[in-house]
Amino acid sequence: MADTDLRMPDVQLQTPQHEELLNIIDTLRSLGIGRYVDLPQIIVCGDQSSGKSSALEAISGLRFPTKDNLCTRFATELILRRAPVASVTVTIIPAPDCPEEIAKVLSFFKPPSNSIDEFAKIVLAAEEAMGLNGSNKVFSKDVLRVELCGPTQPHLTLVDLPGIFWAGDKSQSDDDATLVRSLVESYMKKTRSIVLAVISAKSDLAMQVITKLAREIDPQGLRTMGIITKPDLLHADSDSETAFVKLAKNENIQFKLGWHVLKNRDYDTRHTTRAERDAAEEEFFDKRVWSSALMKSQLGVATLRPRLSRVLLAQILTELPGLVQDVGSELQNCKDRLAQLGEPRGTLGEQRLYLLKASHTFVDLMRSAVGGSYFDAFFGSSETSEGYNKRLRAVIQYKMAAFAEKMTKEGQDVQIVDEKIAAQFRGSSFKVISRDKYLEQVTERMRRNRGLELPGLFNPSIVGDLFYEQAKPWSSIVGDTAEELVNSVRTTVDLVLDRSADSVTKEGILRHIILPNMDPICDKLYSKVEEVLRPHVRGHPLTFNHYFTENLQKKRQKQTSASVMAKLRSFFGLRASVTDEQIIQPSFSLKNLVKTLVVESELDMEKFASIEALNAMQAYYKVALKSIVDSFGMYAVEDCLLQPLPEIFSPEIVFGLKDEVVTAIAGESQEIAAEREDLEKKLESLQRTMHTLARLKTLKSPGKDYSVPRKINRG
Repeated sequence: MADTDLRMPDVQLQTPQHEELLNIIDTLRSLGIGRYVDLPQIIVCGDQSSGKSSALEAISGLRFPTKDNLCTRFATELILRRAPVASVTVTIIPAPDCPEEIAKVLSFFKPPSNSIDEFAKIVLAAEEAMGLNGSNKVFSKDVLRVELCGPTQPHLTLVDLPGIFWAGDKSQSDDDATLVRSLVESYMKKTRSIVLAVISAKSDLAMQVITKLAREIDPQGLRTMGIITKPDLLHADSDSETAFVKLAKNENIQFKLGWHVLKNRDYDTRHTTRAERDAAEEEFFDKRVWSSALMKSQLGVATLRPRLSRVLLAQILTELPGLVQDVGSELQNCKDRLAQLGEPRGTLGEQRLYLLKASHTFVDLMRSAVGGSYFDAFFGSSETSEGYNKRLRAVIQYKMAAFAEKMTKEGQDVQIVDEKIAAQFRGSSFKVISRDKYLEQVTERMRRNRGLELPGLFNPSIVGDLFYEQAKPWSSIVGDTAEELVNSVRTTVDLVLDRSADSVTKEGILRHIILPNMDPICDKLYSKVEEVLRPHVRGHPLTFNHYFTENLQKKRQKQTSASVMAKLRSFFGLRASVTDEQIIQPSFSLKNLVKTLVVESELDMEKFASIEALNAMQAYYKVALKSIVDSFGMYAVEDCLLQPLPEIFSPEIVFGLKDEVVTAIAGESQEIAAEREDLEKKLESLQRTMHTLARLKTLKSPGKDYSVPRKINRG
């Protein structure tokens, strides 16, 4: 735009002490960093017709449209910059969700005038460009950006936002109300923005929603200043005037930045000069209660400008450390994403090279995940769910320990316990049987399966029958655990692929490489599970482990000791109070004692055989339990599932892919190419920003004081 006919108002929104600091913020904004991190700015918001634009006009000196029924239909960003030569640039920034064709048209918007005095005409032209015709479209999320440069301009950003309203009418709908509120809230939630919450004295305070929003979004009021407009519409000494005076004194709604009162132009005085406007404002406050009730620094635009300057400076100084941190974080994220996207992949060679790099990353990370070596930054914190799921070895160890515990506690089809314990579980769903009752079932089973064995002995096959029934839950426990482990593996593989390739290429790698190579691994795992289970679900029990005979002997000794002790107690007629350890010296017949110990009836011999069969089954169960837990872990989980994982996406596989498959997987889409282009621009902007922020280290050099008083005024 030409530099002709530009009369730039001297706004005086800064002091010499912080000019250099504001220069840095201005430089950052010119680099476009505001697209990625929030920068300090002042936003003017309030209910519809609350006097927002008038307040902004008073602060900036820029004349906004002044039709009585006109309200702000879009956000207007007013960027004031210091420059040796006066200039003005007016552009429209399309909304993020604006269709590409419309966005392109808006980006070429040319204002109808070069004169800043005709800003109202520029606003109306912008409305037309945005399609705001008052019928089909009333409000827009597009932004009118006005950059004013000149030797006396400050470095500052002011934003005028559409007014909030609750209900629609003929000119604006309920949907429009939702859109406007969403837009205003999005600006207010930017934590580095100073919120000027404009309240009209013309309306009941309870009916104005802006203060409620401000307290919700900025609950401590740290970055909100209240602005009361139209105080001249209050009757002198009225209850309403008293209420608004109390509000301005911070006695009702409290903001740490306090309140300020402005008397702006109304429709009748819309053509008065800036000097006339300021004089009328000063005269009004001198004649009314405001000047006696409030500090002078809270009244009028002349004191508001330096007050805002101090507030903005304090906000900038507070936010600078966080700004540096956010830029650094965005820079690292940008680098990580570009590294993930890799180099451009327009040719077959570039595509295969990308897959090779992705496969190397995958193999390295998967080996670390399986091997329990979590030093790479990829693994993050184990305190998070994602960080834990990346640690596959830790997940496997936990699930295998849980598997072993479940097999021990729930592996038996029925719990064989003493009569007293069994009685406690009668009527419950827990499968418990007394030992005597179970022995009766064993005896009956032996009678029905008797072979050529002599009386008092048992058919060896009975041990297998008892064991296979007792080990029924094993199949489901082992099968469920195998399924859980496969799901854990798939989760880790998915997370490793997220680091190895971009999201689009990742889907191709999954479809063409990972899933086809995972299927044989899963098939082998489930086949090995069946193999491990097979000896424990059918056939004849077999073991060469001495642990079996040790268990069997221990059971025999325990039961024999109990039987002998019971017979001795009966023979000697001992009372229950006599312990097993006490020494007795009675007179007795050795012949009768021996007879008592050794005489067994024919029924006792059958019971003895049942006991022996039960003991053999329980001894074998313990041996088999240890065997299957270890076999499942070593031969199924380790050998079949985990060991081959790093090789399911190896460089060798990539080398063997056909050309058309490589292109199908790694061929770059238009979306990825566009994303890379945007990221490269973002990277450049962020790197230049970091270079600019390096100047902050020299800001607090001797002789420069950027401190800000903690208390601005009594408000």
